[in-house]
Amino acid sequence: MKIAIHGRNFVDLATPFIQSMFDELARRQIEVQLSEIYRSFLDSAGIAHHSTLTYTSYLNIFDADFAFSLGGDGTLLEVLTHAGPRGIPIVGINIGRLGFLTTISPENPESLPRLLQALSIGDYRLDERTLVNLQSDEDLFDGVPFGLNDVTITKTETSSMITVHTYLNGEFLNSYWADGLIISTATGSTGYSLSCGGPLLLPHNSNFIVTPISPHNLNVRPMVVPDSAQLSFEVESRSNTFLVSVDSRFRTINTGTRLSVRKEKFAAKLVKMSDDSFLNTLRNKLSWGWDIRN
Repeated sequence: MKIAIHGRNFVDLATPFIQSMFDELARRQIEVQLSEIYRSFLDSAGIAHHSTLTYTSYLNIFDADFAFSLGGDGTLLEVLTHAGPRGIPIVGINIGRLGFLTTISPENPESLPRLLQALSIGDYRLDERTLVNLQSDEDLFDGVPFGLNDVTITKTETSSMITVHTYLNGEFLNSYWADGLIISTATGSTGYSLSCGGPLLLPHNSNFIVTPISPHNLNVRPMVVPDSAQLSFEVESRSNTFLVSVDSRFRTINTGTRLSVRKEKFAAKLVKMSDDSFLNTLRNKLSWGWDIRN
């Protein structure tokens, strides 16, 4: 088995789990390739990772069977930019906080051996998630214009609200006078869109959500559109600039830049264990049914 691994800084309490993971990988003689950034952190933290192989982007990642994400949802989104174009299945190990997308938690010491055993015998399922693709007049994100959660168009910090003229399959939809606009996938419905009043969708719904951020007109509401549609945008701003982001990556661009959003040609492949349930995750992460009085 060959595994690519990327992660973020972790608290001291997670150190024993991280070290035990690399020891277990070495014991099983699994070939490991680390992201260059993560290897530097592991070295500074004194973690013996037993690997000399590194990569810097999806262009030089090896032919891994799986890509491990060690962190929270933000880390998994970074791993997606490494593994997604190569179709490598992603295993999310939650060393972060909320963890909607991650699967395995280090709280149970037996979780890691069970995970590796399940991967070795194929006792898992691949959960394919729709990605959103941003097209522009220029290459804004270094050849990685796709995201799992959302594309956002927002005002810069110093500007007043912006106007986002929006078209659906070439037909005028609306001009949003707002702080911005979120185009979310079904997976991203539990993220930024939700905090702005957007609906929750089951992750395999074939839809995008168009959610305004603090709209000037209170009768403007989030809208669900099919993910087969193409959305295009023209932006007006008093500062002549605005921000565009794909998941956690962002750029400041000029108002003359034309943007369009569509469904990406390939999907994210997330590894899920047999007992993993999105509805259970939803209830647990959003504390549904919990009553502090009880």
